[in-house]
Amino acid sequence: MSSVVLQRLSLSLSLKHLGVGLGLGPLPHLLERVTCRWLPWPRPTVGASQVPSLFREPYILSGYRPVGQAWRCYVLSLFHKHNESVNVWTHLLAVPVLLFRWWAHVGSLGYTLDLASLPLGLFLLSALTYLFLSVSAHLLQSRSEQAHYFFFFMDYVGVAVYQYGCSLGHYFYTSEPAWRDSYVGRCFLQGTALLGWLSCAGCCFAKSRYRRPYPPRRKLCQLIPTTAAYFLGISPVAHRLVTVSWEREPWLVFHALQIASFLLSALFFACPIPERFYPGRFDLVGHGHQIFHLFLSLCTVCQLEALFHDYARRKEAVLGVFGEGQLWWACLSFPGLSLGCVLTALMSMRQIQKKLKQETEH
Repeated sequence: MSSVVLQRLSLSLSLKHLGVGLGLGPLPHLLERVTCRWLPWPRPTVGASQVPSLFREPYILSGYRPVGQAWRCYVLSLFHKHNESVNVWTHLLAVPVLLFRWWAHVGSLGYTLDLASLPLGLFLLSALTYLFLSVSAHLLQSRSEQAHYFFFFMDYVGVAVYQYGCSLGHYFYTSEPAWRDSYVGRCFLQGTALLGWLSCAGCCFAKSRYRRPYPPRRKLCQLIPTTAAYFLGISPVAHRLVTVSWEREPWLVFHALQIASFLLSALFFACPIPERFYPGRFDLVGHGHQIFHLFLSLCTVCQLEALFHDYARRKEAVLGVFGEGQLWWACLSFPGLSLGCVLTALMSMRQIQKKLKQETEH
């Protein structure tokens, strides 16, 4: 608290000296009032013992933002050091990178907004959705227990939407005829939509059902549906990597990189390393979840590179191969899945509100 007072006192003195030096009269006093009222300084970070157990992460001992501050404090914490800073910035910076690469490919490879290009546009939308919801969750979740649950439930919605957006791109632009004629290929779109929703539902259930310290089965509730969704969604890519010449299609290296990046991100998501071996040393920079975010962002960028090249190669044949009906069904199922996941998250939030209310009453 004392550091906050000192910060505001310093700001006040600076504004007053500015007014005296420039002869601005009452303007500095007005600026002082506006700054202190509308831009409150976030309180200094605290140790794990000073926040509720819900907000504590294993082996992360410091860098926590105090709960109960104004919303503006958590928004402004974007520019402060805390144990969520890198989580926020790794996904926030991925947005302009994706948009820049998209714009570059539009200029070099071409892009026409029509039915054949709609799955590629939905992939980009799904990527931006998960990045935005992830940034929101890690930036704002410390406000309160209800905020924590709400924003992470929405984060799980973003994961499911992204999974399905990737699957649409892989199916329409990457898959080979032999794979599409297989049993997996025939059930692919329905299966990825179902597993996408199960990923969201499983993560919401695990989040609402278990309390810290989390038992291993909580991780299983998260990993089993998301892993199944990933392996089904990546199956057309894996088939193409082993059946098509990389010399003829050199951009296949981006598909290989997206798989490698995702598997590495999954490793750091499932295992709290390196902080497990050095508790407290990686609180602000370098803990496992931050590395998970970094590799996931790299995976998304590599996906965009690969899918845009696949689209450029096949855009003239997409309608002839799949037909308008299948394209429309697949693309219209995207908002349907998104709505289903949002409703699932809101239902989970309603259950959490009841549980928190009961705990408060007791």
